[in-house]
Amino acid sequence: MIPFKDDNPTRSFPFITIVLIAANTAIFTLQALSPVDAQKIAFAYGAIPNYILRFEDVQPIHPLLTVFTSMFMHGGFLHLGGNMLYLWIFGNNIEDKLGRWRFIIFYLFCGIAAAYAHALSNPASRIPMIGASGAVSGILGAYMLLFPHARIHTLIFLGFFVQVVRLPAIFVIGFWIVLQFINGMISKGLMGNGGVAWFAHIGGFIIGLLFIKLFLKTKRRRYY
Repeated sequence: MIPFKDDNPTRSFPFITIVLIAANTAIFTLQALSPVDAQKIAFAYGAIPNYILRFEDVQPIHPLLTVFTSMFMHGGFLHLGGNMLYLWIFGNNIEDKLGRWRFIIFYLFCGIAAAYAHALSNPASRIPMIGASGAVSGILGAYMLLFPHARIHTLIFLGFFVQVVRLPAIFVIGFWIVLQFINGMISKGLMGNGGVAWFAHIGGFIIGLLFIKLFLKTKRRRYY
């Protein structure tokens, strides 16, 4: 199931959403063109659970800063493309609802929470986490709460056949988060700590779901 569009118009131009997509794409391009090995870059600027919990200062920048730099790094084109697709589909409506500055703060807030959710799920790990997935997961949580009945154009794969259907956001995003929980539980029983940071997705989603209403614009009261 791959969503690619929603029927949820916005009132304002999604400037920050586009800037975030451009920034992620630009940094990924710099990573790809860099003569430095990709793994070395990830270990230098990725969020490493053990370091961000203990504030162990062994990377080129302080571990707290890696929580931010890691949000704009990706491990491959599909990793980048998937995150940016979801950000484009769902981010514009959240930006429209929050306004530009609140949207930036909310996005970073979800990303920080996601990084620490992943770290707390495996505090001894020294494998770097990179990607915008945690912050984007927060956007999904917010979207599901605010626009549960918005119709999402989704590709459904039935063997060799592909069907385009319009499904409610609560179903599309709900299916996605159930998969994250299942994969997260499975990953806890596997040896090794590499692969997808499932608990970053889960943590970001829960934070977005719980805190979005605190970031909404407050309506001014009129007094007569």
